Amino acid sequence: MYEPNVVGDWQEYDEHAGLRVRVHRLETAEPPRARDDAAESLTYFRLRVTVENRGDRHFGIHLEDGQIDVRIGPDGESAFLDWRNSQFIEGFDVYPLRRVTAVLYAAGPEAALSHVDVQVQLRVDEEWTGRRVWAGGIGVHEEGPAGTGSGAGREDGLAHQVSAFLRDQAEEGTS
Repeated sequence: MYEPNVVGDWQEYDEHAGLRVRVHRLETAEPPRARDDAAESLTYFRLRVTVENRGDRHFGIHLEDGQIDVRIGPDGESAFLDWRNSQFIEGFDVYPLRRVTAVLYAAGPEAALSHVDVQVQLRVDEEWTGRRVWAGGIGVHEEGPAGTGSGAGREDGLAHQVSAFLRDQAEEGTS
């Protein structure tokens, strides 16, 4: 069974030796330019998608609108994506030991932000990679202060549950 990554985890691509990606820095934040009128009464948040090349050759990376899907809340409803304020990776050559980062601004009802799922599908050298999913939430990850979640404590949060599951699986594998 395929398990999602936790926000902050690196995911390596078997089909492209040395290439790895992660979704990280999921946090509430206002966009750098004006708010989109369609996001009135919604809470803005930002996330980063970083692609790193630890291999020995360069890769041409594309990560544009339509290749990132953000779902929020327990029912997985689509977040409002602010394409105007977001910064994508459009045909950038990532050389060995270098990184490139996309910054995405999205918005949703404050109560739904304790559950955020991000699906990423890179295009590498004109080939599509498999889709990868990261799970997390605003105010439920362990490295930051309690945020604006829906009242679910860190013990009950999705990111904590996924982390606990992965730790249990790792422990079972070593016994």
